[in-house]
Amino acid sequence: MAYFINVGFGNVVDRDKIVSVVSTEAAPIRRMIQNARDEGRAVDATCGRKTKAALIMESGHIVLSALTTETITARCQQQTGENPV
Repeated sequence: MAYFINVGFGNVVDRDKIVSVVSTEAAPIRRMIQNARDEGRAVDATCGRKTKAALIMESGHIVLSALTTETITARCQQQTGENPV
């Protein structure tokens, strides 16, 4: 069964397909995002807002979100019943 996480503005991703949730402040992450855009692997779910987090997916796609990494992590943990880190 797929469990979906809201990554902002009604956009959802499959929680089980997320490899990592990273902040977009570091230069290497920004380069990784630009490479994904150039290759057509970036999914922009920001609705024109500032990108605050990038979700690295199993497929190699990168989902860009206007939510913070903490917010996305908390939403993932709420569904699993785990305590936030």
